[in-house]
Amino acid sequence: MERKGDWPRLAGQRSIPAIFARGGTSNGLVIWKRLLPGRDLWHHVLPALMGSPDPYGRQLDGMGSGLSSTSKICILSPCLDRDVADVEFTFVQVGIKDGTLDMAGNCGNMLSVIGPVAFDHGLSQVIPIHTEPGTKTRVATVRILNTNTSKVVHSTFAVGGAKHLSYSPRGRQRLAGVPGMHSRIDLNFINPGGAKTGRTLPTGNPVDTLTLPDGSTIEASLVDVSNPGVFVRVSDLGIRDPAALDPAAVEADAALKDRLEQIRQAGASMMDLDPKTESVPKIVLVFPSEAAQQTRGVNIKCLALSMGQAHKAVPLTLALCLGAAVRLPETIPNQLAVGAEDERDAIFVGYPAGVLDVKATVVNGEVVSAELWRTARVLMVGEVFY
Repeated sequence: MERKGDWPRLAGQRSIPAIFARGGTSNGLVIWKRLLPGRDLWHHVLPALMGSPDPYGRQLDGMGSGLSSTSKICILSPCLDRDVADVEFTFVQVGIKDGTLDMAGNCGNMLSVIGPVAFDHGLSQVIPIHTEPGTKTRVATVRILNTNTSKVVHSTFAVGGAKHLSYSPRGRQRLAGVPGMHSRIDLNFINPGGAKTGRTLPTGNPVDTLTLPDGSTIEASLVDVSNPGVFVRVSDLGIRDPAALDPAAVEADAALKDRLEQIRQAGASMMDLDPKTESVPKIVLVFPSEAAQQTRGVNIKCLALSMGQAHKAVPLTLALCLGAAVRLPETIPNQLAVGAEDERDAIFVGYPAGVLDVKATVVNGEVVSAELWRTARVLMVGEVFY
């Protein structure tokens, strides 16, 4: 995206062209890599764009809004190796209070807007268009290389227009946590196992016993598919009524949050990851769905924490990791899932704000592909001052 027109020049301020967009249940900025200074200077620019650091935690002086799911930046560039992908995407999680830039993991939600933006702005060059069988809907597929994990994702979405094809955001797909209906974006993660550790099960075990600072222990499944996750049973945390577990209850329980962070860090150490990096691994509390929900197709329920916050939504890469874990024998998600015996079926993951489905293909203990869908929409195109 180039500068268009004469934007007002504000004394003492600099600006950069950017797109403000929603991807899945997140939103953030999309910026071309070539318009940024060298990567060693990103820490001078990117936090200021989002309004960080902000000791008040609100990001009032930038584009963020005080939540980890809305403090995100996507850096795009054409892929240098066109045999691998069309576009490269680097995800940056901006620390709200401290302004740190965390690039350890991918973001599946913001990933959903990358294909459409790349297509509309020519980063993807020649992309084949085809019509979905039995419909009049034309779709394009953009191959995305996520530089955080060195994994490739194929993004397929609707396009339209008489003279110039572009992404068509209007549709009839509803997404839990997002108002209205939009067109569906299919994301196919290619060989997503071992995104950060090199192994789907980093320790080689479906279940590990973690030792915490107070000497107590807890079982966890350490799984690395698209993004690494630490999966623990809600029942092992002494929570008697999983149905009453919601983000507000977790946020109000300081002792529980401290314990969950200890579990996350212990899992990180066992996965040979830096326990002080908040974004990976993330911790996910899992429990079986109630009987009534089983009849509606919910196979397993979860509550996820991201950057120390409990969320109504679930980070998309964590939902994908959870769905894949259900297909991995003897893991905790595999033990708790109900009605998920047929490996050809999708896994329906319940979370506080709704349900999403994940389809994972596992061959000889390795996840060869994983699929899910999102919606996305560009909200604003212009310049951001910092």
